[in-house]
Amino acid sequence: MTYFESVPEFLGWLDSFGFDIGDHRISLYRAMLIVVVAALVIAAGWFLNLMVKRMFRRMTRLDRAQQLLGEKLVGIALWIGLIMTGIDFLGISLSALTVFSGAFGLAIGFGLQKTFGNLISGIILLMDRSIKPGDVIAVGNTTPPTFGQVNRIGIRAVSVVTRDQIEFIIPNEILMTTAVENWSCTNRDVRVKVPVGVAYGTDIELAEKLMLKAARESVRVKQDPSPVVWLTAFGESSIDFEVLLWIDDPEAGLGSVRSEVLKRVWHMFRENGIEIPFPQRDIHVKEWPQPPARSERES
Repeated sequence: MTYFESVPEFLGWLDSFGFDIGDHRISLYRAMLIVVVAALVIAAGWFLNLMVKRMFRRMTRLDRAQQLLGEKLVGIALWIGLIMTGIDFLGISLSALTVFSGAFGLAIGFGLQKTFGNLISGIILLMDRSIKPGDVIAVGNTTPPTFGQVNRIGIRAVSVVTRDQIEFIIPNEILMTTAVENWSCTNRDVRVKVPVGVAYGTDIELAEKLMLKAARESVRVKQDPSPVVWLTAFGESSIDFEVLLWIDDPEAGLGSVRSEVLKRVWHMFRENGIEIPFPQRDIHVKEWPQPPARSERES
């Protein structure tokens, strides 16, 4: 015969290591029960959230923002339901917590104020669809602006990955309260400006044709709307033009398309004898000083 003849006796033995506070019993058995129930709640929450995520991913009629919004709302409801079920299973009466509810609520209000603010902000962002996973948004106030693609919208923050594979973690509340440049909010078309200068005396009609040809032959440049060339200014050393072109893949970066167009312009200008200017200065001497007289040199 074993020391413990049955499971109830074993549980009773564990419950003997404890003490009573009013009508409530605090013991080793209760502590172990709380740990087991908490582990089961966490495991069930993780598994159910995974199932919900897979279910929404299969709903192809919804776009990515709607899928993510559904995942978060259902996930929050699941966690609340599981936590309440765990409390009920443990036999904890919520009325017993009324003594601590005031202080606990005040601590939650101050300590998790930003967390709840970011949570609500993330849900609002997904509901109004102003920022979605896959959008290209400007990050920071640098010139030219550092931009990146929205990787994911989490409970607390938005993950933005730049072309340098640097990941910015931006709190949802900041995106709600500050101006954000979204390059692909309603459509993915972005206009790119490529400045080009030619020397004075250049056949500007020929230069414009070559610049347009260079833009149209670039792989990433859209043909509709077609590229255009504007004469913007008569500079100190050059006639300044601007090639305006459109792309529909801003997440691939702007520098690469500018580089490709400028390389084509360089080769076409060289083949057609068009000079790309550089700063030059002409000095005109109105009066050359006369050398001093012989008598003044001898003295």
